Amino acid sequence: MDMNATRRRYRTVFLSDLHLGTRGSRTDFLVDFLTRTDCDRLFLVGDIVDGWRLRKSWFWDAAHDEVVRLLLAKARAGTEVTYIPGNHDEMLRDWLGMEIAGVRLQNEAVHTAADGRRFLVIHGDQFDSVVRYAPLLAHLGDGAYDLALVLNRWFNAARRRLGYPYWSLSQWLKRQVKGAVKAIDRFEVALAQEARRRGLDGVVCGHIHHAEMRQVQGVLYMNDGDWVESCTALVEHADGRFELLDWARESRLSMFPGAAPALPQAA
Repeated sequence: MDMNATRRRYRTVFLSDLHLGTRGSRTDFLVDFLTRTDCDRLFLVGDIVDGWRLRKSWFWDAAHDEVVRLLLAKARAGTEVTYIPGNHDEMLRDWLGMEIAGVRLQNEAVHTAADGRRFLVIHGDQFDSVVRYAPLLAHLGDGAYDLALVLNRWFNAARRRLGYPYWSLSQWLKRQVKGAVKAIDRFEVALAQEARRRGLDGVVCGHIHHAEMRQVQGVLYMNDGDWVESCTALVEHADGRFELLDWARESRLSMFPGAAPALPQAA
């Protein structure tokens, strides 16, 4: 994947929901992203390693090793790396306050942007009523989601053979379910209200695998998406401007230069 030989530098990068340890993790796109970007601060906003899946069956290939190597290399090179565990890597919440190989483990953080705005950084599962109050239902839903991701892999394998680029079938299916759309909206409102309650300008989160950047009840809600379906990252530029990067789309545009780009999301 050779999208752009020029390395990019950002003030801050936010990544979440890598789900390392699952076959659905798009480590190919992720390795490319980590190789081509540098930053002063890196927030890993939960579900980086999928402990739920690894407890059931072990999957870890060379691309997973490379992702971990690149993340630790950034920490050694001076990038401030903060790891905020989510519900799939909740086992790391027992180690909050520790620093391991240059990576700080925190339950949440407040990030001050270059322009002075302050943002709550949190995975977000604490505001998901299914995960919080019905863990069995959450695990059942996780199984259905895994099935959708399997279908997604088969679907994209067929597209590759036909010469078409990656496209997320599982993400499209999620958008067709009215209940899922309503749940996403409730989640966004709950996080925005929490940020406003704390007197902050906005919130950065993950968890629901839905990249978004919009004003919600007077505060800026930003979800950095995931690296299973959308392959997205949230980045902060040197002037404090935020932008959502769609790495799968950028790859598609490099393969098919005439394709229409998505509307940029920046704030």
